[in-house]
Amino acid sequence: MDNILLLKRARQILLANRRQGYTIPGAGIYPFQWKWDSGFIALGFSHFDFQKAMAELESLFNVQWTNGFVPHIIFHSPAEKENYFPNADFYHSSLSENANLNYETTTLTQPPVEGWVLEKILSKRKFLPEVQDFVKKLFPKVMAQHEYLYENRDPSHEGLVYIQHNWESGTDNSPVWDEIWNSFEVPEYNFSRKDTQVVKEEQRPSKWEYDYYLYLIDLFKKWHYSDKTIAEKSPFLVQDPLFNSMLVASNKSLIRLGEQFGFSQDVKQLERWNKKSVSAFNKKLFDNDAGMYRHFDLRSGRWLDGLTSSGFAPLFAGIPSQQQMKKMLTALERFSQDGKYFFTPSFDPENDRFESQRYWRGPAWTNMNWLIYEGLKIYGESAWASKIKEDTLQMVREQGFFEYFEPDKKKSQKQKFGYGGQQFSWTAALIIDLLNDKL
Repeated sequence: MDNILLLKRARQILLANRRQGYTIPGAGIYPFQWKWDSGFIALGFSHFDFQKAMAELESLFNVQWTNGFVPHIIFHSPAEKENYFPNADFYHSSLSENANLNYETTTLTQPPVEGWVLEKILSKRKFLPEVQDFVKKLFPKVMAQHEYLYENRDPSHEGLVYIQHNWESGTDNSPVWDEIWNSFEVPEYNFSRKDTQVVKEEQRPSKWEYDYYLYLIDLFKKWHYSDKTIAEKSPFLVQDPLFNSMLVASNKSLIRLGEQFGFSQDVKQLERWNKKSVSAFNKKLFDNDAGMYRHFDLRSGRWLDGLTSSGFAPLFAGIPSQQQMKKMLTALERFSQDGKYFFTPSFDPENDRFESQRYWRGPAWTNMNWLIYEGLKIYGESAWASKIKEDTLQMVREQGFFEYFEPDKKKSQKQKFGYGGQQFSWTAALIIDLLNDKL
């Protein structure tokens, strides 16, 4: 498949997954709107349909809660309720005094990508008044999301916010959470898995892990989703390098947008947050021996066990020093050395907990490759960036627009398919962006 056909197919997938004002990640397995998916999807649409790009973000922020919180799933379609678990009935978001009662949503969030997505969308048509008006309209809402995070998720005011559930990381079943799950026991839940009816069980999180996921939500319901109580009592409080990198990158974008559109007071606040954040990142989360950033567990007061592709995300936010970046290149090469492509595994392939097919326990993801690619460009590492870009495009040409991919060289050479959901929206969206990007 040449680039013209690849681009055409990617656009077709986005349009096929489009619903009334929003886009689903993939038919069958993900029938609603997901938060950080929508950011990547909006970026893809911005290359050929600005109205859909803007509508994607607008539909997301329409559900924003009174305290600035933005949920990670919006259950737009009641008819699909029985096709996904846990659905709105399990979350019961109205228990929170801050909930937007006009929508059924989850009570968790996801990486705050919207600031830098907004800037990228503007850069493509910056002279169009309607795009400028949209940015000015959305800016305060994105800013309110950041205020929520720093005011409610940074108890020590150190510039690093925590996630309160593994689903907030975007890397749902990463092996780094195993250490936390092994520190306490939960009841066994009886429920019908919808995901394993669409995708092979060996490619999805285990039933054992799901029991922990659901137990945390039950705790939060008991506490009426009070951030204060969750911070005091929850067994899961983690400073995640991916989540915080997206926040720092979005801060930087909002600073530039704020300077352009006259949000001067917000710019000052964003600069204060970022100064503190970058300092804390490099002092607390960087493992000099591994050459990567790590997850920090606020409950145990130490790094969690395991290295993940999230540890490379700070490149995208321009956080590492030049010296740190060089160490990260060595780590990146080690992560990817066994792959047919330069396609970064989601977990350390030398770790005995690595599983090449199971969701975030090993497979490679297009969005993580894209973030690393963009980060390498920031540091002027064009040769590395070009290699990742071309190999990512080639992977999708050969295996299709899957959710995630086989990173093992021997396996990838034998098969012509990926894993998880098919015709996946953010894979399509980011392929569109890569095809339109010139190094």
